[in-house]
This record gives sequence, structure tokens and C-alpha cells, in this order.
Amino acid sequence: MPKYVETNGLSVAEELYAFVRDEALPGTRLEAEAFWTGAAALITEFSPRVQELLATRDRMQQQIDEYHRSAGATPLDQDAYEEFLRSIGYLVDEPGDFSIATDRVDPEIATVSGPQLVVPLLNARFAANAANARWGSLYDALYGTDAIDEDEGREKTRGYNPVRGAAVVARGREFLDQHFPLMGGSHADVTAYRIADRALVAETPGGPTALAEPGQFTGHRGAPDAPESVLLVHHGLHVEIQIDRGHTIGSGDPAGVKDIVLESAITTIMDLEDSVAAVDAEDKVSGYRNWLQLMQGTLTAQIATGTGSYTRRLNPDRLYTATDGSEMTLPGRSLLLIRQVGHLMTSDAVLDAAGDPVPEEILDALFTGLGSVHDLRGAHAGHNSRAGSVYIVKPKMHGPAEVAVACALLAGTEDVLGLEPLTLKIGIMDEERRTSANLKACIWEARDRVAFINTGFLDRTGDEIHTSMLAGPMVRKAEMRNSSWIKAYEDANVDIGLECGLKGRAQIGKGMWAAPDNMADMLVQKVGHPLAGADCAWVPSPTAATLHVMHYHQIDVDARQAELAGERRSTLRQLLTIPVGDPGSWSAEDRRNELDNNIQSTLGYIVRWVNDGVGCSKVPDLHGTALMEDRATCRISSQHIANWLLHGVVTEDEVEASLRRMAAVVDEQNAADPTYTPMSPAFDTEAFLAARELVLEGAAQPSGYTEPILHRRRSLHKHTDTMTRTAS
Repeated sequence: MPKYVETNGLSVAEELYAFVRDEALPGTRLEAEAFWTGAAALITEFSPRVQELLATRDRMQQQIDEYHRSAGATPLDQDAYEEFLRSIGYLVDEPGDFSIATDRVDPEIATVSGPQLVVPLLNARFAANAANARWGSLYDALYGTDAIDEDEGREKTRGYNPVRGAAVVARGREFLDQHFPLMGGSHADVTAYRIADRALVAETPGGPTALAEPGQFTGHRGAPDAPESVLLVHHGLHVEIQIDRGHTIGSGDPAGVKDIVLESAITTIMDLEDSVAAVDAEDKVSGYRNWLQLMQGTLTAQIATGTGSYTRRLNPDRLYTATDGSEMTLPGRSLLLIRQVGHLMTSDAVLDAAGDPVPEEILDALFTGLGSVHDLRGAHAGHNSRAGSVYIVKPKMHGPAEVAVACALLAGTEDVLGLEPLTLKIGIMDEERRTSANLKACIWEARDRVAFINTGFLDRTGDEIHTSMLAGPMVRKAEMRNSSWIKAYEDANVDIGLECGLKGRAQIGKGMWAAPDNMADMLVQKVGHPLAGADCAWVPSPTAATLHVMHYHQIDVDARQAELAGERRSTLRQLLTIPVGDPGSWSAEDRRNELDNNIQSTLGYIVRWVNDGVGCSKVPDLHGTALMEDRATCRISSQHIANWLLHGVVTEDEVEASLRRMAAVVDEQNAADPTYTPMSPAFDTEAFLAARELVLEGAAQPSGYTEPILHRRRSLHKHTDTMTRTAS
């Protein structure tokens, strides 16, 4: 148990209290007594409101379970089903036409489309790298990934491969020709770039030429007749041609180009939710401290190298000479959003007057809000948001009543922190079934502060399975993407967002690319997100952001949204069609393969979560393909097994056998890690027991969430590990 400091009827963990006193409050113009008085009042007001929301969830799920239980094997009557959902308040009346009124929104949110990084906030190195991923080297992204194939001498060798390098340069010139064409010839023909009469001039063997669209040239660095860099803009996104004839690459380039740098991760979500394992005050303070230092611009991380280490710092803004000769500044860092936790969990980092753990979302609102004050006033103001707003991504909300409480909590937090009303913007994760079925009503509740909606299709799939757990056995996971509900869900999110006036005021987003090593596939497939009308889509790394941003040069999202605006492309009926499968068509081998795949991914993720506190990691699947796994993917796998177990598609004995069989596989996949603790042959570690509990008791978990079990098992592991180290 943590040690506590008593204040205003609260018991605050010592490390959290000291963090607030010594690091977070100084420079905010807030007094400690006033802050804790306000915090206590906020906790008193909102703790019961959050518990009421959770009770409503439980009640509705029980009613839905009973509805399906009563129906038995009878085919679902869709009309009667929808009427039932309305009768219990699961479906609400949709509001009339309206447009959101959100103001003070940064252009990265409101008007510029591009990739969005999501990174675990507890990892300072990842956080610093992501903040700096606003700009990325196209040459590095192409050279270091499978975006360039390894055929015909283009292999990634130990040293620099000039054949591969030439392919990278050629690809870079193709990019320039596609989006910044010259009036004559190709960028591949250019022997020098210079600036004359406020325009970019490209020297070629055939004589000087200019950009086909001269307005794309927006600035430069260095002397006009021999610039160090040339700055271009397309679809609101900047591209910098860097020139250095003394550089290893530039010395062999006819124009002296050493790199093409793309404005890449326009926005980044710093995550305190699905990609972290934050189970106690120590973990929470680590996240809050990193957020505070990001807002102050002081976050650093030590990066180990083969010969030592160096300090990674946040990038400064970038300075250029504009076309009119004035100084021009562009942001050097990604605009940062903060994803707080949802309504479900409590935290013993603070105990209320009754000695009970406080809803964790209230703590996140207070302490990330306090960190954000440093970006709004004082010495560090404007380091992140130049519009004076804070962008809070809110996950796992079920329906408009929960959105309303989340907005009220933010309003109360503004009062505690002395902020102007509507400073704390909200991003609605459309990732639970009751939210997607009532999305317009959810946006209505947040109409003055909504800055973001996003289709979290992973959690949405997990909730689809859990909500309809008793309706029948779900289709196999690979078939789930072809279900009618998922296309309706993805289309409706964009259509309703445009209908509610988000264009020009807020982001409409899409989900993650989950295979971080497969960039060639991403370049082929992820163009579908801007084509769908999404202002942003999630990527797992700075490199992926630099490659994905090419899609936003390829697709004019503003024009695409204008094409899509109008009638909705899907219906509520399609959205509520339950993806029940046909077990009779699945062979014994099909069932075993599906079971093993789900079990292996669950174990591979959980063993790192529980043992190492890693909330998001690359986990190899049964075929060795590294896939990004977080709590949302774990929710799908564990709920899918629970559903098949409930309906007799697999037996408990088969699940137990698969758990042991796949534990050995996961142990082998981690054999090279000297710190790894094997799960087999004893099968008694907290990690193994957590996975077993999740799949065998998945049907009983609230909304199918993994957090209660993972947090408990991780806490037990941390406590045992600490006791062992202390004893030794």
C-alpha cells in the first residue's frame, strides 16, 4: 500500500502529492490549498455520477443478455430487437440538424489533414520521439523499411548500399514530380535550385524552369542563390528539400539534395490508456510528469548507443525566410493530445473521504489538466497549442449520457484550474456499440467542445462481441472485417461527423496500422483512410507517419469530404446486425487454429503487460509476423474465446490445452530475452493466470474489458517483485 498525505478529506499518495507540490503547481498561479479544495469537491461530485453510469451499463447488459437468452435459437427479429433497445434506453432519439460550435482550435486539428501518432506516455523516449515526429526524413523511411524492395541488388546491407540508395532517391524524385511538378522536365533532371524574384528556379540541362504551381514555394534557408533548403507546401503539408553538396548523399546528387523531409505526424496522442500499464501511483505520476514536461518543453530521454548514450530533447521550431523576405516560423513538434482513461477504473493513488479509490478519470482530468496549464499561461505558454486549447481524447464511453458526464467533468476541471470555459476540448472515441448507434446524440452533448471523433474499430469489435455475447457464436476474427456492421460503422462515423459540421472545426479520424514492419503493405492499403474522408489516421511509429503522409499528398481530404457530404451511406439496421457465424461450416482444424491464434496473441501480449509493465508491444503471431497489440486487441481475442466457449464451439478442456500449448510457443518466441520469465512448464505465473482468467471468465468481465484482471495481476506481480528485491 502507498503512503498517504491527508488533505481536504482526501488521502493522496505521497509521490503524487509531492509531484503536485514541487513540479506541477509552480508557475501555474494556483495555490496548493485552493487546488486540493477544488479537487476534493470535484471528486465528491463526480464519483457517484461515474458509478451511476457503470450501473446503467450493467443493467442494460443484463437486459440484453436476457433478451437473447429468451430468444434461444430463434432467428433475430431485427424490428423487435431495435424496438427493445429503444425501450431500455440503449437507443435514444437522434437530435435534429446542428453544427458544432467548437472554437479556439489549432489548424492541425481543424484544417490540416495528416497522420496521427499514438504512443505510450509512460515511455519518455517514445514520447520525445513522437513529439519530434512532426518532421521526418523520407530517405530514411524508404531506405530502412520494406517500402523499397530488396530485389536486384537493393538489399539492406550492413553498410550503405548505393544501389538501394539510388532507388530511394528515385522514389523521392517521383514524389516531388507527382505533387510539386515543374513546368518542364523532372526533379530528377535538376542540377541546382535557387530563389529569384520570390520564386523557386530549378536549373536543368535544358535551361531554368519553375514550379507548375509557383504558389507551392513558400520559403527557404540559406543564400537565395545557393539555398540550404527549399520549403514547399501541398494540401497544407510542408515538404523541405535539403541541399548539401558536402554531405554523403548530397555529394553524389546532381542538385546536391541530401534529403527530402516531410511534415509528417501533424498530431500525436500521448496515451495514458490502452497502450500503457499504469496500475498504481508510481505509474500514474510517471505519466503525469512526462505530460507536464511535454507541456513545458523540457522532456528529455537518454538514448543508449553502442559507445555510450546521448540526450534526446524536444525539437525547436523551424525558421525560414518567407517569399517576401520576412522570417517565417513553422512548428518543430507535433501538436499533442492526451488520451485519458475511461469511466471504468478507480485508482488508489487518491482515496476519498470514505477511504475508497477514486475514479481514475477524475485524477487524469485534474493532473493532466494541471500539467496543461503550463502551456496556457506562464513561462511555457504556447509550447504546444497556439490556439490556447487542451485536447483530451476520451475513450470507452457508452452513449450520450456518458459523453455528457465527461464534458461536465472537464467543465468542473476548468473551474478548479481557473481556465476559461471550453478550454478543455474533448475527442470522442467512437469505439463502443452504444456510442456508434447514437453518435449524433453523443456529438450533440459535446457540441461546444468536441474536437475529434475517431473510429476505434478494435474496441468496437470487442464491444460488438460482448454486447451480443448470448446472441450466438461470433464469426471467425478474419471474417469480422467483412461483417455488415463494420462498414456501416466506418461510413457512419464520417457521414455523421460531416453532418454535424466537424469539417473545418474538428478531426474525423480512423484507426491504427497494426503491422509496423510491413510498410509496403501500408503504402498500398492505408490510402483508404483519407479516401474514406478521414482527416487523420493512426500510425504506430514516426517512420510510419512519414510514409503515411504521402497519402495525404495523394488525396485532397477537403475535396473528398465535399464529395461525401450529404446522405448517409449506411443504416442503423446495418450497424446493429450481429455477426453470428455458422459453426457447422467450421472444421475441427478451423476451430483449433482460431483458438490457438487467439490464445497465442493473448498470452504474447499479457506476458509483457504483467511482467514488464509494457502496455503496447510488437507481438509475433503464430506465423512470426510482428503485430501491434494493446488492450483493445487483447479484448477482442479474449472475448472471442469466451463467446465460442459459451456456445460450445470449443470446450474448456480445449481452451486449457491451448493455453499450455501456446504458452510454450510464446516462451520460445521470447527465449532470446535474458530477463524473460517462462510461463511453462509450471503455468503458475501471474501472466499465465491473467490470460487464463481473461478467456475463461471473459463473459463476466464488465463490457469485456481487460483492465480489472490485468491491473490486479500486474499489481500482484509488482508487489511480489518488489518484496523479492527487498529481501535480496
